Amino acid sequence: MTDLGSRQQLEMAIEAEAAALEAEGLDIEARSMRRQTWDRFRKHPVAVVSLFLLLALTTAFWVGPWLSPYTYDQVLAGLPNEGPSLSHPFGTDQIGRDLMVRVFTGGQISMTIAIVVALLTTFIGTVIGAVAGFFGGWVDNVLSALTNLFLIVPGLLVLLVVAIKWGGGVYSTAVILALLAWPVIARVVRGLFIQFKEQEFVQAAIAAGAKPGRIMFRHIIPNTFGPIIVNATLAVGAAIVIESTLSFLGLGVRPPTPSLGNIIQDYRGAIDSDPTKVLLPGLFVVLITLCANFLGDALRDALDPTSRRGH
Repeated sequence: MTDLGSRQQLEMAIEAEAAALEAEGLDIEARSMRRQTWDRFRKHPVAVVSLFLLLALTTAFWVGPWLSPYTYDQVLAGLPNEGPSLSHPFGTDQIGRDLMVRVFTGGQISMTIAIVVALLTTFIGTVIGAVAGFFGGWVDNVLSALTNLFLIVPGLLVLLVVAIKWGGGVYSTAVILALLAWPVIARVVRGLFIQFKEQEFVQAAIAAGAKPGRIMFRHIIPNTFGPIIVNATLAVGAAIVIESTLSFLGLGVRPPTPSLGNIIQDYRGAIDSDPTKVLLPGLFVVLITLCANFLGDALRDALDPTSRRGH
Protein backbone atom coordinates (compact mmCIF):
# COMPACT_ATOMS: atom_id res chain seq x y z
CA MET A 1 0.00 0.00 0.00
CA THR A 2 2.85 2.32 0.83
CA ASP A 3 4.51 1.62 -2.53
CA LEU A 4 1.18 2.14 -4.32
CA GLY A 5 0.58 5.44 -2.53
CA SER A 6 4.10 6.62 -3.30
CA ARG A 7 3.67 5.67 -6.96
CA GLN A 8 0.38 7.61 -7.17
CA GLN A 9 1.95 10.65 -5.54
CA LEU A 10 4.85 10.45 -7.98
CA GLU A 11 2.49 10.22 -10.96
CA MET A 12 0.48 13.18 -9.67
CA ALA A 13 3.67 15.20 -9.21
CA ILE A 14 4.80 14.35 -12.75
CA GLU A 15 1.39 15.32 -14.17
CA ALA A 16 1.43 18.60 -12.22
CA GLU A 17 4.94 19.38 -13.46
CA ALA A 18 3.93 18.56 -17.04
CA ALA A 19 0.89 20.82 -16.76
CA ALA A 20 3.05 23.62 -15.37
CA LEU A 21 5.56 23.21 -18.20
CA GLU A 22 2.75 23.21 -20.75
CA ALA A 23 1.26 26.38 -19.24
CA GLU A 24 4.69 27.99 -19.23
CA GLY A 25 5.17 27.01 -22.85
CA LEU A 26 1.82 28.52 -23.81
CA ASP A 27 2.68 31.70 -21.93
CA ILE A 28 6.03 31.97 -23.73
CA GLU A 29 4.30 31.33 -27.06
CA ALA A 30 1.70 34.04 -26.32
CA ARG A 31 4.43 36.54 -25.40
CA SER A 32 6.31 35.63 -28.57
CA MET A 33 3.21 36.22 -30.68
CA ARG A 34 2.61 39.60 -29.02
CA ARG A 35 6.22 40.54 -29.68
CA GLN A 36 5.92 39.51 -33.33
CA THR A 37 2.70 41.49 -33.69
CA TRP A 38 4.33 44.60 -32.21
CA ASP A 39 7.39 44.15 -34.46
CA ARG A 40 5.18 43.97 -37.54
CA PHE A 41 3.20 47.00 -36.38
CA ARG A 42 6.39 49.03 -35.87
CA LYS A 43 7.25 48.55 -39.54
CA HIS A 44 4.48 51.08 -40.27
CA PRO A 45 5.95 54.38 -39.00
CA VAL A 46 2.92 56.36 -40.17
CA ALA A 47 0.66 54.10 -38.11
CA VAL A 48 2.90 54.44 -35.04
CA VAL A 49 2.75 58.23 -35.37
CA SER A 50 -1.02 57.97 -35.88
CA LEU A 51 -1.38 55.93 -32.70
CA PHE A 52 0.46 58.47 -30.56
CA LEU A 53 -1.30 61.39 -32.27
CA LEU A 54 -4.68 59.78 -31.63
CA LEU A 55 -3.76 59.24 -27.97
CA ALA A 56 -2.57 62.86 -27.71
CA LEU A 57 -5.79 64.20 -29.25
CA THR A 58 -7.95 62.03 -27.02
CA THR A 59 -6.03 63.20 -23.94
CA ALA A 60 -6.35 66.85 -25.02
CA PHE A 61 -10.09 66.49 -25.63
CA TRP A 62 -10.70 65.09 -22.14
CA VAL A 63 -8.10 66.92 -20.08
CA GLY A 64 -8.13 70.32 -21.82
CA PRO A 65 -11.67 71.40 -20.84
CA TRP A 66 -11.13 70.09 -17.31
CA LEU A 67 -7.99 72.22 -16.85
CA SER A 68 -9.47 75.34 -18.43
CA PRO A 69 -11.02 78.00 -16.17
CA TYR A 70 -13.79 78.41 -18.75
CA THR A 71 -16.71 76.23 -19.80
CA TYR A 72 -17.73 75.60 -23.39
CA ASP A 73 -20.88 77.74 -23.06
CA GLN A 74 -19.43 80.51 -20.87
CA VAL A 75 -19.78 83.96 -22.46
CA LEU A 76 -16.89 86.27 -21.62
CA ALA A 77 -18.16 89.83 -21.55
CA GLY A 78 -16.26 92.24 -23.77
CA LEU A 79 -14.26 89.54 -25.56
CA PRO A 80 -16.09 88.70 -28.81
CA ASN A 81 -13.97 87.58 -31.78
CA GLU A 82 -10.68 87.85 -29.88
CA GLY A 83 -7.60 86.51 -31.64
CA PRO A 84 -5.35 83.80 -30.21
CA SER A 85 -3.65 84.71 -26.92
CA LEU A 86 -2.16 83.04 -23.84
CA SER A 87 -5.56 83.18 -22.14
CA HIS A 88 -7.41 81.95 -25.23
CA PRO A 89 -5.03 79.94 -27.49
CA PHE A 90 -7.67 79.52 -30.23
CA GLY A 91 -9.28 82.92 -29.61
CA THR A 92 -12.98 83.49 -28.87
CA ASP A 93 -16.08 83.29 -31.02
CA GLN A 94 -18.58 85.96 -32.01
CA ILE A 95 -20.26 86.05 -28.60
CA GLY A 96 -17.12 85.69 -26.49
CA ARG A 97 -16.90 81.94 -25.80
CA ASP A 98 -13.45 80.35 -25.54
CA LEU A 99 -12.92 78.55 -28.85
CA MET A 100 -10.34 76.05 -27.60
CA VAL A 101 -12.64 74.77 -24.87
CA ARG A 102 -15.51 74.52 -27.34
CA VAL A 103 -13.42 72.64 -29.91
CA PHE A 104 -11.91 70.28 -27.32
CA THR A 105 -15.32 69.60 -25.77
CA GLY A 106 -16.73 69.05 -29.25
CA GLY A 107 -13.88 66.63 -29.96
CA GLN A 108 -14.66 64.80 -26.72
CA ILE A 109 -18.33 64.45 -27.72
CA SER A 110 -17.48 63.31 -31.25
CA MET A 111 -14.89 60.80 -29.98
CA THR A 112 -17.38 59.46 -27.43
CA ILE A 113 -19.91 58.87 -30.18
CA ALA A 114 -17.29 57.22 -32.40
CA ILE A 115 -16.11 54.87 -29.64
CA VAL A 116 -19.68 53.91 -28.67
CA VAL A 117 -20.51 53.29 -32.33
CA ALA A 118 -17.42 51.09 -32.73
CA LEU A 119 -18.24 49.07 -29.60
CA LEU A 120 -21.94 48.61 -30.45
CA THR A 121 -21.20 47.85 -34.09
CA THR A 122 -18.59 45.28 -33.11
CA PHE A 123 -20.86 43.61 -30.56
CA ILE A 124 -23.95 43.42 -32.78
CA GLY A 125 -22.03 42.44 -35.90
CA THR A 126 -19.96 39.80 -34.09
CA VAL A 127 -22.99 38.15 -32.46
CA ILE A 128 -25.07 38.05 -35.65
CA GLY A 129 -22.15 36.99 -37.84
CA ALA A 130 -21.05 34.30 -35.38
CA VAL A 131 -24.51 32.77 -35.03
CA ALA A 132 -25.11 32.83 -38.79
CA GLY A 133 -21.73 31.33 -39.66
CA PHE A 134 -21.72 28.66 -36.97
CA PHE A 135 -25.25 27.28 -37.22
CA GLY A 136 -25.75 27.73 -40.97
CA GLY A 137 -28.98 26.46 -42.53
CA TRP A 138 -32.14 28.49 -42.05
CA VAL A 139 -30.51 30.51 -39.26
CA ASP A 140 -27.82 31.67 -41.67
CA ASN A 141 -30.41 32.36 -44.38
CA VAL A 142 -32.52 34.55 -42.11
CA LEU A 143 -29.62 36.50 -40.60
CA SER A 144 -27.89 36.89 -43.98
CA ALA A 145 -31.11 38.24 -45.48
CA LEU A 146 -31.39 40.70 -42.59
CA THR A 147 -27.77 41.76 -43.09
CA ASN A 148 -28.24 42.23 -46.83
CA LEU A 149 -31.40 44.24 -46.20
CA PHE A 150 -29.49 46.69 -44.03
CA LEU A 151 -26.73 46.86 -46.65
CA ILE A 152 -29.01 47.71 -49.58
CA VAL A 153 -31.16 50.25 -47.75
CA PRO A 154 -29.95 53.80 -48.52
CA GLY A 155 -28.09 54.51 -45.29
CA LEU A 156 -28.03 58.30 -45.58
CA LEU A 157 -31.78 58.46 -46.19
CA VAL A 158 -32.48 56.26 -43.17
CA LEU A 159 -30.09 58.33 -41.07
CA LEU A 160 -31.87 61.53 -42.03
CA VAL A 161 -35.34 60.16 -41.26
CA VAL A 162 -34.36 58.48 -37.99
CA ALA A 163 -32.23 61.41 -36.83
CA ILE A 164 -35.12 63.83 -37.32
CA LYS A 165 -37.32 61.66 -35.08
CA TRP A 166 -34.89 60.42 -32.42
CA GLY A 167 -31.60 62.26 -32.95
CA GLY A 168 -30.16 65.21 -31.10
CA GLY A 169 -28.52 63.48 -28.15
CA VAL A 170 -25.03 62.05 -27.84
CA TYR A 171 -25.99 58.43 -27.19
CA SER A 172 -29.10 58.43 -29.39
CA THR A 173 -26.92 59.54 -32.30
CA ALA A 174 -24.40 56.79 -31.49
CA VAL A 175 -27.10 54.11 -31.35
CA ILE A 176 -28.58 55.26 -34.66
CA LEU A 177 -25.19 55.07 -36.37
CA ALA A 178 -24.39 51.67 -34.85
CA LEU A 179 -27.69 50.13 -35.93
CA LEU A 180 -26.85 50.97 -39.53
CA ALA A 181 -23.15 50.07 -39.46
CA TRP A 182 -23.10 46.54 -38.00
CA PRO A 183 -23.66 44.57 -41.28
CA VAL A 184 -20.06 45.13 -42.43
CA ILE A 185 -18.57 43.41 -39.38
CA ALA A 186 -21.33 40.78 -39.42
CA ARG A 187 -20.34 39.67 -42.93
CA VAL A 188 -16.66 39.51 -41.99
CA VAL A 189 -17.32 37.45 -38.85
CA ARG A 190 -19.76 35.14 -40.66
CA GLY A 191 -17.12 34.34 -43.28
CA LEU A 192 -14.51 33.67 -40.61
CA PHE A 193 -16.84 31.36 -38.67
CA ILE A 194 -17.67 29.38 -41.80
CA GLN A 195 -13.94 29.02 -42.45
CA PHE A 196 -12.94 28.04 -38.91
CA LYS A 197 -15.92 25.72 -38.40
CA GLU A 198 -14.32 23.30 -40.86
CA GLN A 199 -10.97 23.26 -39.06
CA GLU A 200 -9.90 20.06 -37.29
CA PHE A 201 -9.77 21.56 -33.78
CA VAL A 202 -13.38 22.74 -34.09
CA GLN A 203 -14.58 19.44 -35.57
CA ALA A 204 -12.82 17.63 -32.71
CA ALA A 205 -14.63 19.81 -30.17
CA ILE A 206 -17.96 19.11 -31.89
CA ALA A 207 -17.24 15.36 -31.94
CA ALA A 208 -16.37 15.50 -28.23
CA GLY A 209 -19.84 16.89 -27.51
CA ALA A 210 -18.82 20.43 -26.60
CA LYS A 211 -21.73 22.85 -26.44
CA PRO A 212 -22.11 25.39 -29.27
CA GLY A 213 -21.52 28.33 -26.95
CA ARG A 214 -18.24 26.88 -25.71
CA ILE A 215 -17.06 26.12 -29.23
CA MET A 216 -17.93 29.61 -30.46
CA PHE A 217 -16.44 31.58 -27.57
CA ARG A 218 -13.57 29.27 -26.59
CA HIS A 219 -12.32 28.00 -29.93
CA ILE A 220 -13.46 30.24 -32.81
CA ILE A 221 -13.87 33.84 -31.58
CA PRO A 222 -10.28 34.09 -30.22
CA ASN A 223 -9.09 33.32 -33.76
CA THR A 224 -11.19 36.16 -35.18
CA PHE A 225 -9.94 38.91 -32.86
CA GLY A 226 -7.59 40.35 -35.48
CA PRO A 227 -10.18 41.19 -38.17
CA ILE A 228 -12.69 42.29 -35.53
CA ILE A 229 -10.22 44.75 -33.97
CA VAL A 230 -9.28 46.08 -37.41
CA ASN A 231 -12.91 46.70 -38.37
CA ALA A 232 -13.64 48.32 -35.00
CA THR A 233 -10.71 50.70 -35.50
CA LEU A 234 -11.86 51.64 -38.99
CA ALA A 235 -15.39 52.14 -37.63
CA VAL A 236 -14.09 54.92 -35.36
CA GLY A 237 -12.90 56.94 -38.34
CA ALA A 238 -16.09 56.35 -40.31
CA ALA A 239 -18.27 57.29 -37.32
CA ILE A 240 -16.40 60.59 -36.83
CA VAL A 241 -17.08 61.60 -40.44
CA ILE A 242 -20.75 60.55 -40.43
CA GLU A 243 -21.44 62.14 -37.03
CA SER A 244 -19.79 65.39 -38.11
CA THR A 245 -21.83 65.42 -41.31
CA LEU A 246 -25.10 64.79 -39.47
CA SER A 247 -24.32 67.42 -36.84
CA PHE A 248 -23.35 69.92 -39.53
CA LEU A 249 -26.76 69.34 -41.13
CA GLY A 250 -28.44 69.79 -37.75
CA LEU A 251 -29.49 66.13 -37.54
CA GLY A 252 -26.86 64.83 -35.12
CA VAL A 253 -25.78 66.33 -31.82
CA ARG A 254 -27.65 69.59 -31.43
CA PRO A 255 -26.69 72.79 -29.59
CA PRO A 256 -26.03 73.74 -26.89
CA THR A 257 -23.99 70.50 -26.70
CA PRO A 258 -20.98 71.03 -28.99
CA SER A 259 -19.57 68.48 -31.41
CA LEU A 260 -17.01 68.98 -34.14
CA GLY A 261 -19.76 68.91 -36.75
CA ASN A 262 -22.10 71.47 -35.22
CA ILE A 263 -19.16 73.75 -34.32
CA ILE A 264 -18.30 73.88 -38.03
CA GLN A 265 -21.96 74.62 -38.73
CA ASP A 266 -22.05 77.37 -36.09
CA TYR A 267 -19.05 79.19 -37.54
CA ARG A 268 -19.60 78.57 -41.26
CA GLY A 269 -20.58 82.22 -41.70
CA ALA A 270 -17.07 83.27 -40.60
CA ILE A 271 -15.27 81.23 -43.28
CA ASP A 272 -14.23 84.41 -45.12
CA SER A 273 -13.52 86.75 -42.21
CA ASP A 274 -11.99 84.23 -39.76
CA PRO A 275 -11.48 80.82 -41.42
CA THR A 276 -9.66 79.35 -38.41
CA LYS A 277 -13.00 78.97 -36.61
CA VAL A 278 -14.04 76.46 -39.27
CA LEU A 279 -10.64 75.03 -40.12
CA LEU A 280 -9.71 74.02 -36.55
CA PRO A 281 -12.63 71.63 -35.90
CA GLY A 282 -12.42 70.47 -39.52
CA LEU A 283 -8.73 69.72 -39.06
CA PHE A 284 -9.46 67.55 -36.03
CA VAL A 285 -12.10 65.59 -37.99
CA VAL A 286 -9.56 64.94 -40.75
CA LEU A 287 -6.77 64.00 -38.32
CA ILE A 288 -8.89 61.55 -36.34
CA THR A 289 -10.19 59.92 -39.52
CA LEU A 290 -6.75 59.58 -41.09
CA CYS A 291 -5.20 58.27 -37.86
CA ALA A 292 -7.93 55.66 -37.45
CA ASN A 293 -7.55 54.51 -41.06
CA PHE A 294 -3.74 54.31 -40.92
CA LEU A 295 -3.99 52.48 -37.60
CA GLY A 296 -6.56 50.03 -38.97
CA ASP A 297 -4.45 49.20 -42.02
CA ALA A 298 -1.35 48.63 -39.89
CA LEU A 299 -3.26 46.46 -37.42
CA ARG A 300 -4.54 44.36 -40.31
CA ASP A 301 -0.99 43.65 -41.40
CA ALA A 302 0.28 43.13 -37.85
CA LEU A 303 -2.49 40.81 -36.67
CA ASP A 304 -2.85 38.91 -39.94
CA PRO A 305 0.40 38.86 -41.94
CA THR A 306 -1.26 36.79 -44.70
CA SER A 307 -3.41 39.83 -45.57
CA ARG A 308 -0.43 41.96 -46.57
CA ARG A 309 -1.10 43.51 -49.93
CA GLY A 310 2.22 43.92 -51.63
CA HIS A 311 3.89 45.77 -48.74
